[in-house]
Amino acid sequence: MHKQTAFGTEQDPPVTARSGISRRELLKFAGASLTLLVSPVGMAATSVLGVRVWPAAEYTRITIEGTTPLKFTHMLVKDPDRLVVDLEGVEFDSVLQSLPSKVLESDPYIKLIRAGRNRPGVVRLVVELKAEINPQVFPLAPVANYGHRLVLDLYPTTPVDPLLALIQKSSPLDAAAGQPNPEPGNAAAQAPNPQPPTTTARQEAPPEQRNTPARSNRPAANRLITIALDPGHGGEDPGAVGSRGSFEKHVTLSIARRLKQRIDNEPNMRAMLTRDGDYFVPLQQRVSRARRVEAHLFVSIHADAFVRPDARGSSVFVLSEGGASSTAARLLAQKENEADLIGGINLAKQDGHLARTLLDLSQTATINDSLKLGKAVLNELGDINTLHKGQVEQAGFAVLKAPDIPSILVETAFISNPEEEQRLNDEAYQDKMADAILRGLRRYFRDTPPAGRNKVA
Repeated sequence: MHKQTAFGTEQDPPVTARSGISRRELLKFAGASLTLLVSPVGMAATSVLGVRVWPAAEYTRITIEGTTPLKFTHMLVKDPDRLVVDLEGVEFDSVLQSLPSKVLESDPYIKLIRAGRNRPGVVRLVVELKAEINPQVFPLAPVANYGHRLVLDLYPTTPVDPLLALIQKSSPLDAAAGQPNPEPGNAAAQAPNPQPPTTTARQEAPPEQRNTPARSNRPAANRLITIALDPGHGGEDPGAVGSRGSFEKHVTLSIARRLKQRIDNEPNMRAMLTRDGDYFVPLQQRVSRARRVEAHLFVSIHADAFVRPDARGSSVFVLSEGGASSTAARLLAQKENEADLIGGINLAKQDGHLARTLLDLSQTATINDSLKLGKAVLNELGDINTLHKGQVEQAGFAVLKAPDIPSILVETAFISNPEEEQRLNDEAYQDKMADAILRGLRRYFRDTPPAGRNKVA
C-alpha cells in the first residue's frame, strides 16, 4: 500500500489589523471570520469546476478541476485492485456526483468509480480497477482556460510498446504488399466532431486517384518504409477552436486516420499514429514513439488559427537551427510548444537525457531532408487549397526535433476561418487533404531514397 500527501501542513498567516482600524470594523471582521469557520462554505474553500475522464489503450486520465489547488491523498489497495483518493476541503456537489457516470464500459483500466462524503470536508473517490496499474497523481497550475487541476493518470504496469502495437496490426510482408484497411469513414466516426460534417459548394480540382488499390503481388524491393503520423493535440488539449465549435484535435485525428489508411495500402509502406484516440500525448513521447518504430518520416498534422477570421490557406513548417523564418512562424511554434502545459504533463517524470537530445539542434542533414519533404508536400497542398505562404517556413517546433528523422508540420487550413472550418469538417475535403499529403510523400521518395532502417524479414 502506497500513500502520498500532495501538500504538507499549512499554517495560515496571522491577521493583523491595519493602523487606524475602527472598533466597528474590527468587530465586523471578527464576526465574518467566525461565520466562515462554522459554515459549510468556510469549510469547503475549493469549488470543483469540472471532472473529465479520457480513456485510451495506453492509459486513462481522470481530471478534477477546481477554483484553488486541490489538497489530496491517494493510496493503492489490493484484492480487489482499487485507487482511493481523498479530496480535502471540498463538498460532494453535483459536479463530483457526475464523475461515476463518465466512465465508459470500454475503458481498459476503470471498472467503475464510487464517490461520496467520507467525513466533513472530505470527499472520497474509489476507482475500482480492471487490472493492476501504475498511477501518476499530480497537480497542474492554471493555464489557458483551465483552473487548478488534479490529474490521475492510470498506466498499465507494463507500458504499451508502439513497435509491438505496429507489428501486431500487420506483418512486415503484409505491409510491404499493401493491405486494405477499414474505410476511413469508420475511423472518422471514432473521433466525433462537435458539429456534423458538412458539404461544401466550392469545387476543387480533382486530385490524382484517391484510393490506391491493394496489390496482390508482393513487390520485388525489400525496403519497408515506416511513416509516423502525429495528429496534433488531444484529450485535455483541444488545440484551436473554430467559431462553429470545431476542435482542432478531432479534425487532425480524422485526417491522420485517412492518411494512414492510404499509406498502409501503398506497397512497401506502413504508417503508425502517435495517438489513435482523444487523449493527451506529451510532445517528447510523440517523437520518442516515432524513433521507437524507426520511422523514416514524421508528419505532424494540425489546423491553424489566427485572431483575424479572414486568414486562410495551408502551410508546411520544418525545424529551424536558428531563428524562425517569420514572426508568424515563431508565434505558431510558441503556441504549439505550449501543448504540454495545456494537455497536462507530469514534469516530475520527464527524462532529462531525452530532453537534452530533443534540444540538440545540430542536425543539418535532417533539416535539409525535412525541407525537401516539406516542399514536396506543400506543392501538392497547393492543388487543393490556397497556400498561406508559398514556401516552407521554419521555427523551433519541439515536436519536430527528432535528430535523425526528417519531420514536417502540416497546417491543413485555418480553423479560425469560418469557410475553412466548414471544409475541415467535410469528409470529402479530409480525403483530398490525405491524398495530397500522400502524393507529396511519394514525390519525396522518388527524389530521396529512404535511409536503411526497416527491412522485410
